[in-house]
Amino acid sequence: MSFEELLEQVGGFGPFQLRNVALLALPRVLLPLHFLLPIFLDAVPAHRCALPGAPANFSHQDAWLEAYIPREPDGTLSSCLRFAYPQALPNTTLGEERQSRGELEDEPATVPCSQGWEYDHSEFSSTTATEWDLVCEQKGLNRAASTFFFAGVLVGAVAFGYLSDRFGRRRLLLVAYVSTLVLGLASAASVSYVMFAITRTLTGSALAGFTIIVMPLELEWLDVEHRTVAGVLSSTFWTGGVMLLALVGYLIRDWRWLLLAVTLPCAPGILSLWWVPESARWLLTQGHVKEAHRYLLHCARLNGRPVCEDSLSQEAVSKVAAEERVVRRPSYLDLFRTPRLRHISLCCVVVWFGVNFSYYGLSLDVSGLGLNVYQTQLLFGAVELPFKLLVYLSVRHAGRRLTQAGTLLGTALALGTRLLVSSDMKSWSTVLAVMGKGFSEAAFTTVYLFTSELYPTVLRQTGMGLTALVGRLGGSLAPLAALLDGVWLSLPKLVYGGIALLAAGTALLLPETRQAQLPETIQDVERKSAPTSLQEEEMPMKQVQN
Repeated sequence: MSFEELLEQVGGFGPFQLRNVALLALPRVLLPLHFLLPIFLDAVPAHRCALPGAPANFSHQDAWLEAYIPREPDGTLSSCLRFAYPQALPNTTLGEERQSRGELEDEPATVPCSQGWEYDHSEFSSTTATEWDLVCEQKGLNRAASTFFFAGVLVGAVAFGYLSDRFGRRRLLLVAYVSTLVLGLASAASVSYVMFAITRTLTGSALAGFTIIVMPLELEWLDVEHRTVAGVLSSTFWTGGVMLLALVGYLIRDWRWLLLAVTLPCAPGILSLWWVPESARWLLTQGHVKEAHRYLLHCARLNGRPVCEDSLSQEAVSKVAAEERVVRRPSYLDLFRTPRLRHISLCCVVVWFGVNFSYYGLSLDVSGLGLNVYQTQLLFGAVELPFKLLVYLSVRHAGRRLTQAGTLLGTALALGTRLLVSSDMKSWSTVLAVMGKGFSEAAFTTVYLFTSELYPTVLRQTGMGLTALVGRLGGSLAPLAALLDGVWLSLPKLVYGGIALLAAGTALLLPETRQAQLPETIQDVERKSAPTSLQEEEMPMKQVQN
């Protein structure tokens, strides 16, 4: 008897699984609230040099400002420079004063903002940029805050992937909740940029536990038929979080209170773990027969399945555990020891890098669309819903592999076409940006489901940890790639699109997992030899069983 047969007896999709999906909805909502928070947290409002005796109204661009602030080529007042001396203006005596000092009239000298900056607070009352003056020469530190955060997610993915395979999914989910709560509160109380950068990096490491644990913990209780439905359904909670962030950001304009608002929901999340079941698949691979038997009986009762004592006795469960138990602890080296797993792992890391790099490159760039930041964020969230429906239909009929490649290709085409649209056609640019965002989210939804089905139970969390590590590397580099606009304005979009195109081609090299049973051991993966034809790749992964 295999675990799939045990799951069929107790119910592979019923009230037990639906309750599990509902209980794990909170971390899915929290992830976009934190991952996309830099849109509001690190926003840079309009600013100019602070001047003694400046008008109280920031937008009051009168002759007084003209005398002290130079203009950029586009006609706007400079954000980072001021005149060394006041300039002569019509109907003033400033010209006579400058002549008395012997200044030249043709090329007035400019200097940096030595006395700080004045910020426009009409949209944001406070951000990290206004808190620590992360503008002009310091704008790189503002971008670096997001990079530090995703670097923390990268490191956390490795740690949580390995530890959850060794100590269990549920226990490490508790660690992720508690760590996120404590570190999030510390970030909101930061008294310096250094403290903020450190605590946000550690918060990213804690949040990585949600990205690594939640999807496998759901899938390992589901039968083959309903994995797609549950996977797409649970991913809609991410979309809900994206749209919720637009509302929360609109209502809370101070960065400290905003960070506090997205962190406190971890407290009820900790309490909800009382009802979250551990993965019975994982328990059996570790030889914890009694605990797995208890969860299976509980699943049968909630699903209303009459269970025969003989078929679901502790002895019967022990026989299944004996076949699936692994003696050696999981290791990241195991992902590369055998040919099949090595092929899967190498392809997956490329796909994950491309998915994360293009998604966060699009998501964190909310400028130039003719909308304010709140409208753009809401639109970017709303467009994800129809694309998730597209994913649901596509993975069921076209399969995981073609869906993954197609959504990445759609992202690349949207970015590439946007480069060809002139700056005057803002409506078309907005449409293409929204389409690209939708395709990139569809690619993100697919990659979690696809990767979870490729790796065996004994290495599923470890494999997810490795791929998420490389993926978060892509996420951490995405904000820095935006700085390439200093070289060429269109270069960031070209880089985002090119990486997405590379990932689309790599996705076609992966095996198809549609209608395949989840592999339990490395041997289950290796039984299927490397594909020699498209037909072989479409066959179920676990076609031969002992």
